[in-house]
Amino acid sequence: MMNCKMIGTGSYVPDFVLTNEMLEQLVDTNDEWIVKRTGIRERRIAKGMHTWELGLKAAERALEDAGVSVDEIDLIIVSTCTPDTYSPIEASVIQDKLGAKCAAMDVNTCCTGFINASDIADSYIKCGKAKTVLVVSAETLSRITDYTDRGTCVLFGDAAGAAVYTATEEADKGILSSYIAADGSGAEYLYMEALPLEEDPLHSDRTFDHTARFLKMQGAPVVRFTATAVPSAIDEALSRAGLTAADIDWVVPHQANLRILDVIAKKYNLPKEKIYVNLDRFGNTSSASIPLCMDEMRQKGLLHEGQTVVCTGFGGGLTYGAFVVRL
Repeated sequence: MMNCKMIGTGSYVPDFVLTNEMLEQLVDTNDEWIVKRTGIRERRIAKGMHTWELGLKAAERALEDAGVSVDEIDLIIVSTCTPDTYSPIEASVIQDKLGAKCAAMDVNTCCTGFINASDIADSYIKCGKAKTVLVVSAETLSRITDYTDRGTCVLFGDAAGAAVYTATEEADKGILSSYIAADGSGAEYLYMEALPLEEDPLHSDRTFDHTARFLKMQGAPVVRFTATAVPSAIDEALSRAGLTAADIDWVVPHQANLRILDVIAKKYNLPKEKIYVNLDRFGNTSSASIPLCMDEMRQKGLLHEGQTVVCTGFGGGLTYGAFVVRL
């Protein structure tokens, strides 16, 4: 059986920087309050850009990094909770813009999207249905953020990240294990209506809420959930790979809140230097956060052949998961 090896990464962040000082002009908040509670100092905003545009740039850079042509791609998987349209899907748009001739699909598990998309890529490659898979995670969260709600508007930013996976006969390389899960009982803690209902003959008794199109989150329950779910996912992924925390070179978590990253460090007795963080510069970019981190790490020369990396995500659904990859 072939293994699924990560051979290239790419990312893209918009030019516009939204700082904490700028947010002070919009809502009752301040830099000290935001940094103390979240660790975020600034985030990027895609002014006048589509989600697919961010994803396309990240995809092109990942393919260049991998040395793979568009003709070699067998499948494109795009994870996003902020698609430009319900139809066509983002993956089809990016496929067309790349000039690829392959299968394409979207995945929406919110912030866990890159974990799920990578799990699908791993499954396709291991079962022989694909040799090379392009995974793209692209988010324009600014479009669903209520900038009058200080509890959420300080958190989110826009970005895209991508990874190229290919089949390898190296038994000790690639994705060694993965674990994905969900707990729908907490879905109301993090949600957004797909299509707010305005005045129409079938729902004439419903009053339109202008905030319905924005993401809503109950921060405290989400933090409590992730404090349990994330270690559970990492434990299971490590167990399936036959590894322990001592084998970890890097943990690359979804960038949501510094408190969650502290939980990971304490649980596995890892120095904070082994947990990659760019939350301070980009905020929570949903499913794009993990591949954005991975690409930064590659560019900085932090990732080396033979290293063992644990990627873990958690988000709306509530969904969570992890995978172990050996470079």
